[in-house]
Amino acid sequence: MNTGPDIAASQSLRDRGLIRNLLSLVGAAIALIAALNILFLVLLNYFEPSPYLGIFAFMVLPAILIFGLFLVFIGMAIERKRRRRLDPGEIPRLPIIDLNSTRQQRRLGLALAVTTLFIGASAAGSYRAYQFTDSVTFCGQVCHRVMRPEYTTYLQSPHARVACVDCHVGPGAGWYVRSKLSGSYQVYATLFRVYPRPIPTPVANLRPAQQTCEQCHWPRRFYGAQLKVFTHFQYDEKNTPIEIRMLIDTGGAEPMAGRPSGIHWHMNIANRITFVATDPQRQVIPWVQTEDRQQHITVYVSKDSKLTPEQIQESPKHLMDCIDCHNRPSHIFTPPDQSVDNVLLARRLDPDMPFIKQQAVNALAATYTDETAAMSGIAKSLSTFYSSTYPQRYSSASPALQRAIEEVQQIYRVTVFPYMKVDWRTHPNNIGHYYFPGCFRCHDGRHVSADGKVIPKSCDTCHSVLAEVPTQKPVTTTTAPGGFTHPVDIGDLQSVTCSDCHTGAAM
Repeated sequence: MNTGPDIAASQSLRDRGLIRNLLSLVGAAIALIAALNILFLVLLNYFEPSPYLGIFAFMVLPAILIFGLFLVFIGMAIERKRRRRLDPGEIPRLPIIDLNSTRQQRRLGLALAVTTLFIGASAAGSYRAYQFTDSVTFCGQVCHRVMRPEYTTYLQSPHARVACVDCHVGPGAGWYVRSKLSGSYQVYATLFRVYPRPIPTPVANLRPAQQTCEQCHWPRRFYGAQLKVFTHFQYDEKNTPIEIRMLIDTGGAEPMAGRPSGIHWHMNIANRITFVATDPQRQVIPWVQTEDRQQHITVYVSKDSKLTPEQIQESPKHLMDCIDCHNRPSHIFTPPDQSVDNVLLARRLDPDMPFIKQQAVNALAATYTDETAAMSGIAKSLSTFYSSTYPQRYSSASPALQRAIEEVQQIYRVTVFPYMKVDWRTHPNNIGHYYFPGCFRCHDGRHVSADGKVIPKSCDTCHSVLAEVPTQKPVTTTTAPGGFTHPVDIGDLQSVTCSDCHTGAAM
């Protein structure tokens, strides 16, 4: 039987809160500090947004907060077990709730209020964390050095206002979960620096364009033709411009919207195209199958194919997708040749500066160990050339020369990334066929069917040249179907492709 002092001690144990133990107090301190830091960082991130503040405010600190609360409850459970062992039979196994007790009413009310507040804050925090992990900031700036090439080119692209996840994930929970599971390895690869350089283009596991791109672009309304004007500056002293006005037959595959022909005949509306590629980037295509509206199937095999019929039969067949041509819609690494043309056309580089096209492209195409070396190398290259070749017009302190150096350095910053081993040659761009095979992967005149049909290489299949300014003297051997006359006589244009000579650097 308990004596007076024993009863008093037992009553003291029951009256003292279970939280009054070392483990629970440490957990409470951790949770409180984490909560205060979350509040501070959320406010700071509101006024000065930063990807790293977002990581701590919405991901790291909430995890620490939950860990602290977990310690509180573990400590309380251990303390209750200890008290029952010290005073067996006096402290019940489970808490007794007596709603007739004013004290317990207050405690229950406080517990409900705190629980409601915590659940509400957790829901808001979880949603904000979900938003943050889907944000462009998270995708492009958290792993800043790793994703800098993709993020930089994304900001320069036509899709700069489209969130990364809209294309790389798309709608629906299934692909969201898939992307987060994939992202777990990416976090590991970044932390331990085992990521590849360059980051490969995820062609093999991209979601079909019908479920992403076509949320905005409606293929059934692609039809007609588009007028494009291409301006190229030559490598001569005067940086002579050549303007090519071209009508591109965009076409379509929906008879109700226009003539079913042209480039977008390839869309999977009425015609289905499947192919076999022998490389991860799908640049070598030895086998193509077309199925038209009447379900007539034609198979084309390249004369250059080294695959046996058995190997082709066993190879995976890809249904042609928008991304097989539009494979660089946002991450466009523009070649030096085209980059300098663009800034000359925009007058950010002075076209009256002699040989600026040639010298700028040469400086950009040189090999540098890192960006710092590139900035120094570009400045030295241009300064040396103009100070020695045109000393009376361009000294090392010439404002025109300094502006040219700064512009060429800026081109380098947004197109070449030595640390990640990325430049304009890394990722082939399949739109057109100027710097890479592109259309000529299939339209090379060498894909032939069993009955002798050939996938044509004729220029006027997809576009027609309306004018070339200034008009070049016609040369029969360099005039291609469609009216294009090459500025230099290189023989029969049907026997070569543009990318055989045009590499993006000076020729």
